Amino acid sequence: MSNYAARRTMMVDTQVRPSDVTKFPIIDAMLAVPREVFVPANLREAAYVGENLDIGGGRTLLEPRTLAKMLDALDIQRHHVVLDVGCGLGYSTAILARMSEFVIGLEDDEARAEEAQSLLSEHGVDNAAVMTGALTDGSAKSGPYDIILVQGAVEEVPEALLEQLREGGRIACVFAESALGVVRIGHKIDGQVNWRFTFNAGAPVLPGFHKPAAFTL
Repeated sequence: MSNYAARRTMMVDTQVRPSDVTKFPIIDAMLAVPREVFVPANLREAAYVGENLDIGGGRTLLEPRTLAKMLDALDIQRHHVVLDVGCGLGYSTAILARMSEFVIGLEDDEARAEEAQSLLSEHGVDNAAVMTGALTDGSAKSGPYDIILVQGAVEEVPEALLEQLREGGRIACVFAESALGVVRIGHKIDGQVNWRFTFNAGAPVLPGFHKPAAFTL
């Protein structure tokens, strides 16, 4: 039996804190949520490595440092309602649920969505729900959202997601636009989303979030 709790502490001490993430709610959530539970069984031993994990179906569990720094920049508060786009098996949703009022996890794969929902319920996360639908469509009926977090890289952000962001709300995305990749936070002010560079991090582009190829004759 591996000592996952010790690995979790080590993850926070070696990957999260050295990245200048010191807010108590983030540290507390990352120490509390068992990351190894929210990955496919064959990846449990790799759950705490400091890199993106391929969880299948073109989907990725973001490395702990990237997720922690995105959470830090989003400045999530207890009263916030959050949309977690591409929630996988629910790890990020479980983290967000400890920091906010309610989280909608969005999954495009029905079996994965059901597994995420049952894992969250099993671990006492009762302020989150996982919906199935196209990631690019968001989940309008539960919106608008104070916070939107996209679990994977984008080449462009679908208009539907920006529309579901509340005035004054914030969205975090990894943009796949340089060798390194760039995380930006978008702030919605007067109906427009203004993007600000936050830090460099890479991830594979989520299915459906590629720019349409330029048409050539």
